Amino acid sequence: MSEYLKRSTLRTLGLAAIVAAGVLAGCSKKEEPAPAPAPAAAAPAPAPKPEPLKAAWVYVGPVGDAGWTFAHDLARKAVEAEFGDKVKTSFVEKVPEGADAERVFRDLAQQGNKIIFATSFGYMEPMLKVAKDFPNVKFEHATGYKTADNMRVYDARFYQDAYVAGVIAGKMTKTNTLGFVGSFPIPEVLRNINAYTLGAQSVNPKIKTKVVWVSTWFDPPKESEAAQSLINQGADVLLQNTDSTAVLQTAEKNGKYAFGWDSDMSAFAAKAHLGSAIVNWGPYYIKAIKEAMDGSWKTGITRWGMKEGQNDLVKIADSVPADVQAKAKEIKEAIKAGTLEPFTGPIVDNTGKERLAKDAKADDEFKGKIDFFVKGVEGKIPSGK
Repeated sequence: MSEYLKRSTLRTLGLAAIVAAGVLAGCSKKEEPAPAPAPAAAAPAPAPKPEPLKAAWVYVGPVGDAGWTFAHDLARKAVEAEFGDKVKTSFVEKVPEGADAERVFRDLAQQGNKIIFATSFGYMEPMLKVAKDFPNVKFEHATGYKTADNMRVYDARFYQDAYVAGVIAGKMTKTNTLGFVGSFPIPEVLRNINAYTLGAQSVNPKIKTKVVWVSTWFDPPKESEAAQSLINQGADVLLQNTDSTAVLQTAEKNGKYAFGWDSDMSAFAAKAHLGSAIVNWGPYYIKAIKEAMDGSWKTGITRWGMKEGQNDLVKIADSVPADVQAKAKEIKEAIKAGTLEPFTGPIVDNTGKERLAKDAKADDEFKGKIDFFVKGVEGKIPSGK
């Protein structure tokens, strides 16, 4: 091989080696890692859950009285069922009217309750006093008549129930003497005594009504003693404005008739029970809580009755003749329709004085100030509460 050829061959081999080395170097090079993705934006923190509205009820009797307080507590439970965890309810039972009530209202307001319900007439003045000191709390008073910017009144038309009960009593009595166990001589109770008597007289003009006062809302022994006194005086159909089942049970022991009051009491003395005058506070309490929540709450007076489904006479007994049941149903429908007002003139009191002119229909102002017995109710109204 010539020197030229040898050099040419070596040059060629050298170039080939350089190319091969470059190829190998390219094959062994590691790829750079892809850049890490940017961290995702943090999700916004959930809005804090609103605090539940705190609502409290104050009861004059025990929740197990089967009457007045029992009806209010059923309605409190209806509020819980309606609003769930949006509301937190509590209650204080067996609170006497007066200084004790004021202390309880004040304590409940200090605990952060935003709406407080007082369920007895005698709570009116103590609640008014406390309401002035807690302008941001809403106060509700049952059966009263005084209001403030942050205190309103709610009531039920029990006298409608009492009137229908009177229609039945006027047909069922054998002695033409009815009995009424009264709590306190306030307009609320006097309305019911008079309506009971007027309803009975509408079907039986011979009716007279005797009243025994017990000066309490709930005291079963006193209520039973009063009922027995009425029976001993010849009354054979009894109604009450007290909260226990004692009057009904006393009537049954004596073979007489009576009505349940505030709640369905038919299970406590089935033989004596002619019907129960009930009240359903649930719709009103739900309305009040909703208004407190959405800011539409305002003061005033609300009175509901049969028309609104708040009052009724229920569980009319099979012992009541069919024609009397039909009459009671007719009266209820007329009251609901507004074509019958139990307090329609002429109404004369038991001293002979005309209190309402012929064909005149009593308004709420008249009924809220009743301070007399209608003709047929015996005795005088005690002075004071």
